[in-house]
Amino acid sequence: MKSPEKVIEHIVGWMKNYALSNHQKGFVVGVSGGIDSALTSTLCAHTGLPVVALEMPIHQGSDQVSRAQEHLHWLEQNFPQVQTQTVSLTEVFESLRKTLPEPQDAKKAELSLANTRARIRMSTLYYFAALNNYLVAGTGNKIEDFGVGFYTKYGDGGVDLSPIADLMKSEVYALADYLGVVKSIQQAPPTDGLWADNRTDEQQMGATYDELEWAMKYEESQSSDPLNDREKIVLDRYKSLNSQNQHKMQPIPVCKIPENFLH
Repeated sequence: MKSPEKVIEHIVGWMKNYALSNHQKGFVVGVSGGIDSALTSTLCAHTGLPVVALEMPIHQGSDQVSRAQEHLHWLEQNFPQVQTQTVSLTEVFESLRKTLPEPQDAKKAELSLANTRARIRMSTLYYFAALNNYLVAGTGNKIEDFGVGFYTKYGDGGVDLSPIADLMKSEVYALADYLGVVKSIQQAPPTDGLWADNRTDEQQMGATYDELEWAMKYEESQSSDPLNDREKIVLDRYKSLNSQNQHKMQPIPVCKIPENFLH
């Protein structure tokens, strides 16, 4: 990255201006122990506005919890206006799960419940946002939000503003390193933390972030360069994910009623 300090200054200024222009006092952000939420919460803190950084475990792996706690402690040490809190949502999730009817398709139910975790967290973030007149800061990067749609609709996709959604994953890592985000987070394999087996993002997507970045740029450039076997597989995977997740990335469709039906 050519000028990380300029990128940071730009994002931080944009966030602060957006909050103040909309008469909001600060930000609330979920912290998972991953690189995206670590960078986003750090950028929120750099605005100088009040920030609530929330860890919201639901059957979370111990390594994810320890990384999240390490980051929260780092934020508290470095930014006096940041408040951190852990809100365990495991009991809430289990209560809802037991209330729901028994599913006939176990595989579909597993995916549905994984997304339910993200939606419970979104509701929790907005609870704190409403209490404080804060904005919910999104943690999605460019590949996830606009490339392959790797997020939960109205879960981690339910936010007020997206500070890092124009950054590739590699750029997220570069800024996190520049800002001194704790090394355990920088070195951990990315995971959404929504599955009992702690599968990584790249296992779910079928390609690495570097490969998906390449595919996104290849598509945008409309290149006709010859591809090797692995590149063909990655490009096909990227196109498939992009196509099947367009419903997340496009504005909500509105059924327009013909005027002569109404008047």
